[in-house]
Amino acid sequence: MIGEWWIDILKAFLVGGCFCLIGQLLFDVAKLTPAHTMSILVTAGSILGGFGVYTKLADWAGAGATLPIISFGNMLVIGALEGARNNGFWGIWTGILGGVSAGIAASVFFAFVVALIFKPKT
Repeated sequence: MIGEWWIDILKAFLVGGCFCLIGQLLFDVAKLTPAHTMSILVTAGSILGGFGVYTKLADWAGAGATLPIISFGNMLVIGALEGARNNGFWGIWTGILGGVSAGIAASVFFAFVVALIFKPKT
């Protein structure tokens, strides 16, 4: 009998793999740059999050839906909606940054550390 955790791993793998497949198709078939592809995936996550679809997908797929870049857009929308609900119009701006600020701060910090360790190309 397959354990329940194997099913969870399979669901995460399939959903995360589908997101990667979409990104790779945008690179290879549509010939988009990495910046365009990332923008499309973040926007798609925002739209799905705004309609409440992404939360259901993340509940079902677990880490396969919460780790890819597409979840960043979802977190922005979730934070904005929660901030608007709690603090009105101005809560939109504080809510957007509240959910993702730790990730952004960590990205800036580790990029700085890597830049100190390795010599950048000129």
